[in-house]
Amino acid sequence: MHPTAAPPDLSVAQPARTWRWDVFCRVVDNYGDLGVCRRLALNLAALGQCVRLWVDDADLMQRMAPDMAAADDGHQARDEPPAVGVSWVHWRPGHDTDCAHRPGDVVIEAFGCDPPQAFLEQMRPHTGPTATAAPVWINLEYLSAQAYVERSHGLPSPQLSGPGRGLTKWFYYPGFTERTGGLLREGGLLERRRRFDARAWLQGLGAGAQRQGERRVSLFAYPNAPLEALMGSLAHTAQVDGTPVHLMLTHGPLQDRARQWLKAHPDATPALCLTELPWLSSEDYDHLLWSCDLNFVRGEDSLVRALWAGVPYVWQLYPQEDGAHAAKLQAFWDVVVTPQEHGWPGAVHHWWRAWNGLAPWPMADSFPWPSQPAWQKASVDTRDRLAAQPPLAETLLRFVAQRSAPG
Repeated sequence: MHPTAAPPDLSVAQPARTWRWDVFCRVVDNYGDLGVCRRLALNLAALGQCVRLWVDDADLMQRMAPDMAAADDGHQARDEPPAVGVSWVHWRPGHDTDCAHRPGDVVIEAFGCDPPQAFLEQMRPHTGPTATAAPVWINLEYLSAQAYVERSHGLPSPQLSGPGRGLTKWFYYPGFTERTGGLLREGGLLERRRRFDARAWLQGLGAGAQRQGERRVSLFAYPNAPLEALMGSLAHTAQVDGTPVHLMLTHGPLQDRARQWLKAHPDATPALCLTELPWLSSEDYDHLLWSCDLNFVRGEDSLVRALWAGVPYVWQLYPQEDGAHAAKLQAFWDVVVTPQEHGWPGAVHHWWRAWNGLAPWPMADSFPWPSQPAWQKASVDTRDRLAAQPPLAETLLRFVAQRSAPG
């Protein structure tokens, strides 16, 4: 068991210094890993940092960030001022880099993705006329509300063997409490949310005709999601209470499943209509979340965006064969949702579990729309509570300032 780690000292003033950052990302589930790393890189750049993002999926990178420039042959020399902003490098794990890219002041490996061996070897400190200090090496871990996160956050991991021998890697955990690294949140996000015109954005998107009083539901889910069961519940409830539902599906294979279900249930179409969305940028995905009455989200990146939206949401965790996502879901519910303290309706809990395959689908029950006012208030309360904590990019800056070499 890890010893309890003291949280980073957030009282340390942010240094007036620009560091060179290398952020390594290996795409695992198509969107989330790169979504997190891209947002982190942009958040750091907005705080005056020079960031190089290493990505193993060039096609997805160009699709998600078509305006982001490719890196040159390396960070500038140590005696040159670093250029603020973000660039990226196509990285092929298993193929050693040619070492044209010199390590920066900070190296982040996202989710334990193992930077190239030759790059790690270059991270060792050098002496002599061209002496260099070792970068601050950080393993940015997955987001979780489980108790081990607070215990492990900020702990060192001395490297006793391998290409990084002699270096120290630091464990850094995003999280939902002040004893963690916090959540990704760019400056001014909540103000932009407040000023957003959902009706105008939906019209510009061409998201179908909006019916008077309809409930808009966005859906971004993994392929194992019980989509057909959800559509049946939404349609049944809409037929009973007379309020239509507009289901807005993000780009992907679930769109075909939804289309086939509607074709097989023509009686549901007056109560449940479907919009198949095109590929959305990360910014427009935020706009989608802000435009809906309920959001179904998946994985890490979209969960955090749903939290900042301040709208009722249902989270689908990355499914694990050993069922470990059950404990992760319960920890999130206990730490973040905290129904007793913040008024989350208890009727929602079973639907969350059913959506994650952890409980039978409540076929006999109507969807819990009557709980929406309490659900909405609780979502706003949760957002405001989390927004009072420092965002992830700022806590990282303070963490690095305490551990980097002077100069």
